[in-house]
Amino acid sequence: MMTLDRRNSVYGPDHELFRDTVRSFIAGEITPNFARWEQAGIVDRSFWIKGGEVGLLCPQIPEQYGGPGCSFKFNAIVNEEISYAGYAGPLSDFSVHSDVCAGYMLNFGTEEQKQTWLPRMVKGEIVCAIAMTEPGTGSDLQGVQTRAVLDGDHYVITGQKTFISNGQHCDIVIVVVKNGLHQGSKGISLILVEADRLGFRRGRNLDKLGHLSADTSELFFDDVRVPVANLMARETGGFAALMQELPQERLTLAVASIAAAQRAFDLTCEYVRERKAFGKSIMEFQNTRFKLADLKAELAVGWAFVDQCLEKHERGGLTQHDASIAKLWCSEMLGRLVDQCVQFFGGYGFMREYDICRMYADARVQRIYGGTSEIMRELISRNL
Repeated sequence: MMTLDRRNSVYGPDHELFRDTVRSFIAGEITPNFARWEQAGIVDRSFWIKGGEVGLLCPQIPEQYGGPGCSFKFNAIVNEEISYAGYAGPLSDFSVHSDVCAGYMLNFGTEEQKQTWLPRMVKGEIVCAIAMTEPGTGSDLQGVQTRAVLDGDHYVITGQKTFISNGQHCDIVIVVVKNGLHQGSKGISLILVEADRLGFRRGRNLDKLGHLSADTSELFFDDVRVPVANLMARETGGFAALMQELPQERLTLAVASIAAAQRAFDLTCEYVRERKAFGKSIMEFQNTRFKLADLKAELAVGWAFVDQCLEKHERGGLTQHDASIAKLWCSEMLGRLVDQCVQFFGGYGFMREYDICRMYADARVQRIYGGTSEIMRELISRNL
């Protein structure tokens, strides 16, 4: 079985022990169930509990809130290993919960919210989602139309969200809303909505090109009443919170992208050594070797920059600029690389029974969610 080689990187002995735990979890819990989950379009709910039991969920959460108090590098290891194993759907579910939602809760939740929800998120007892995107609003978060109107000691939330990861399984949702108090960025708030609130509805589990086992849904808020205590950050501080947390989300996507690219590359090298054409292995042709050499160089550059970003993030110095570069480079490189790898597989690369075919489909969304490549270029260009 192929394994991801991260020797001489940013990780130490404790990280590698944790990596062994992640690999054991993948072998015991994901691999035997993955085909069934892909067919069903969703993972089992027990997947969360089992992930929590072995410490894969929210490893960065401090001990005072029920977590192990590890650095974000432990989150990165979960992303690297599940992505390298080729299980994009289950990784998407875990990552939104652990790498995205947990960060908002830890950094912008009230003390009561953190005490209530974080220990249960760490254990997998509850699943968290974040609802940003709407049918008419994607990258432009200031354009959301979902509204929260203050009515006494409650907010009344009305609107619709789509493409929401963990939408079917979620127990709580961090909802991006218009507060009606200001125009522009100060008009954005973040409000927690429990899934058992009257007026909250889950739509269909969306049928996607890739990430088939990822839980991705429409959500509806029909005059949902939540107490003012469910507000996160300041009432006018939602957009600032989004901007603060997006670099970590984009670094996470960069990590997942480059690990998937490494997997596609390794699978292809293995295949072209075995596959024969015109009496010799495909690897023996100069065209094959030169193209693979280019891909190996791209991987080396990508890993080096991702490691730089992980170190910066651990020191609290990861900028939106660097995170945008990492996300743009790694997601675009993954698209180029996996397309070339499919070509080496020929007709077999078009068959879903081959991992490379599924990885081709799974790779496409990396250039879209978490901020499209076009938005990444816009953000990078502001520092020219």
